[in-house]
Amino acid sequence: METSKFDIADYLDSNEMIAEYLNSILEEGDNDDVVIALGHIAKAIGMSKIAEETGMSRPSLYKALSTGSKPQFETIMKVLKAVGGQLRINPIST
Repeated sequence: METSKFDIADYLDSNEMIAEYLNSILEEGDNDDVVIALGHIAKAIGMSKIAEETGMSRPSLYKALSTGSKPQFETIMKVLKAVGGQLRINPIST
């Protein structure tokens, strides 16, 4: 029996799933996790489409969203907008 490698991008097939995934990463993950999650989302939507919407080249986008990269905040915001997301601040319950 053959098994296939799990790829979260295969399951990010709606705006709701994308938002839920990204919100859970923002709540529980660190900076690297957020960058990697954005890469998964961009892959699910289509790197060419995201590259076009951000004004970045595909190679630059892949590099910015790869493990260990430290993209500029402007890049993160461009990608968030291109994938249909936005940042929203909620007070933390104490």
